[in-house]
Amino acid sequence: MNHPRPHPAVSPRARIAALAREDKWFLGGLDGVVWAPPLPRWLHRPGFWDPVHVLQHEIGPGFSVALVRSDGLENPLHGATSGPIGRESTPRRWRPGRLDATWSDERGGLVEERRQVLPGGILESSWQVPRELEGYLVGFTAQPADATGEAARTEGGVSWTRTVSDRRGQKLTLRMELAGSVSPAWRSIVPSEGSDPPEWRHSPFAEEWGGASGTADHASAAVPDPDSDAEALNSGWIWIAVALPLAGLDDDEPAAIRLTLRPRRAEARHRTRTRSSSWESFFDGFPHFRCGDPHLDRYFDYRIYGLGLNRIEGRWGPIRHPAIAEGPEYFHVPIAYSAQCHMMEMRWRRGGREAWGSLLNFVDNQKPDGSFHGRLYPERLESTDFYHANWGDALLAVDDMQPDAEALARCYEGLTRYARWLTAARDPERSGMFTVTNHFETGQEYMSRYMAVDDEADVAGWRPRLRLKGIDVTVYAHQLFRALGSVARRLERPGDEARWRELAARCWRAIDERMWSAEARLFTDVDGRTGERTGVKAAVGFYPMLTGRVGGARLDALLDHLEDARTFGTPFPLPSSSVDDPRFSAEGIWRGKRRNCPWNGRAWPMTTSHVIEGLLRCWRGGSERAGRLAADMLNRFARMMFTDGDPARPNCFEHYNPYTGRACHFRGIDDYQHSWIIDLMARGFAGLHVDASGIEVRPLPDGPARVSLGPVIARGRALHVEVEPGQVSVAVDGERFEGPRGELLRVPWVP
Repeated sequence: MNHPRPHPAVSPRARIAALAREDKWFLGGLDGVVWAPPLPRWLHRPGFWDPVHVLQHEIGPGFSVALVRSDGLENPLHGATSGPIGRESTPRRWRPGRLDATWSDERGGLVEERRQVLPGGILESSWQVPRELEGYLVGFTAQPADATGEAARTEGGVSWTRTVSDRRGQKLTLRMELAGSVSPAWRSIVPSEGSDPPEWRHSPFAEEWGGASGTADHASAAVPDPDSDAEALNSGWIWIAVALPLAGLDDDEPAAIRLTLRPRRAEARHRTRTRSSSWESFFDGFPHFRCGDPHLDRYFDYRIYGLGLNRIEGRWGPIRHPAIAEGPEYFHVPIAYSAQCHMMEMRWRRGGREAWGSLLNFVDNQKPDGSFHGRLYPERLESTDFYHANWGDALLAVDDMQPDAEALARCYEGLTRYARWLTAARDPERSGMFTVTNHFETGQEYMSRYMAVDDEADVAGWRPRLRLKGIDVTVYAHQLFRALGSVARRLERPGDEARWRELAARCWRAIDERMWSAEARLFTDVDGRTGERTGVKAAVGFYPMLTGRVGGARLDALLDHLEDARTFGTPFPLPSSSVDDPRFSAEGIWRGKRRNCPWNGRAWPMTTSHVIEGLLRCWRGGSERAGRLAADMLNRFARMMFTDGDPARPNCFEHYNPYTGRACHFRGIDDYQHSWIIDLMARGFAGLHVDASGIEVRPLPDGPARVSLGPVIARGRALHVEVEPGQVSVAVDGERFEGPRGELLRVPWVP
């Protein structure tokens, strides 16, 4: 024990600023509303014309902005360093929480725009306009007439209702308002047969308003007449505009146009937050990771941004706890398959609210039979499907770092009902192996593992036609039973504990005796009809490493595969199906067609996280080889998540080419939270493990020479880890402990 060593603090603002770049645009309010159009068409125009998402619901168009002179003509804006507005001409600067654009007007004066998505469903375009400019700052939008109602002028602008449907027909009605930061000079509502691009000269206002300078609400005659032809009014578009006067604006306060989207439901609770501190406070809850490697250092904070982008506040009907969505667009809801990832990562944020919430939301909405919904929607829980997930490991991981006795007890009761359903519905024969009924519910479709038991598995959709005893879901079940046994002991329920331990033992016997394939030298699925192993080599065959019970020759065989270029040892880890699989495709081609979500060879961060997690556990169990391979794979994993390998351009797509590392850019679904890489970096490279008994520090062999991680706020203590070439140290509430790098440093909690 030594005196504490001072650690230079890096402010959240500096961490956010360090992520700035010019090729990104995703914005979020940390509450369930995101503007992250995957393949935007109108990014080169001011404002937010490309669609916004309120959870999984797409709402578009948003709105655009124009500078309009007193004579009604537009003051054209140009890219500040190039010609007239074009798709590539406007300099943009993005960082988490905002997108800045610099324009020049026709006289060459600079005009600054800042776009933000603020808490409470507010899309804001704010402007710093030269004092000498005259006229108006006009925000305008076009809304589909058949989905728009109750359009009316308000004190600050114009409001209306909008009903939208998601891909599955789930409806959501919103109250929307286009308004300004100051009292408008005029507002207008104009029905129109057509919707043109977001350009002032094509809008009906350019024609209607003409030279009506100084006339407030000049277009009042254009407000739809309720007695007019209903069919005509319900077709086409409703154009809406709000104009702010440039004269008299405060030089210190930008003028802003805001589009607000709020559910119409009375029970929706919208909370106001301080705009300037939301993203900073989110980052401030996480530790800072530094090792000197630009890829690793940048990716840790970039991942925190991704979690914030996909954060959902607990105010959306059935979604009552803060949680993390799987990704943008239609993935922007809690999804069971990825919730385990969010629990692993959000436990590193002070308090762990989102970590617990990611499970509690599913427990609160548990089905009568004990199963969980696959997705949670804000209105009705219909057509939610089902996904298997590793709930047991995630529960214990969160409880280790952010204990909450009440939440643990609630989760125990919910997972008890879930485990009873799982054993009754998916293993009625008590084999210890658990059935997959279709290729979607594992979250891993289009693979040979399903075709081995049903040659039409890939065309059956969600219909329950398979009888595949899945190695992945069987491992999940084993980990769930083991976790429930551990919690039952703490809750002093000896009868429960014995039952869970019995189920875990039966499950392990099945994995060990019936699911190991000596021919494949890998764990594989079992045909539920015949009881025979399929022998199909898939990445899920490594999942038994999560149990910590695989060793000896079998562990060596698994590690051989991970190093063998003929099976799973590709440059970027790791292919979802073995390279020698007859249906393998690094490009994601299945039956001659590029798929959106293929698992026949693409590298998926989700699977890679599972496998590195398994290696970490084997290393903690004594396998030095597993530790070295974990460090190597984690390093290559992080480098895969950069466009063209550029350390300034991190990404997080659904899947990647295992040979080139190229992401599925064609999908446009970046910032997809389907893995737990910052958790792996913190426990692997920094070597920090926290549980109820104390702290352990032992970084992976062959990791970065120097690592700093902190402050980690866990179990009410502030921790800071320093890894150096010859030693490691950890400060616990300022008290420093140290030891040799190659040995385990153990610090028990002191009451």
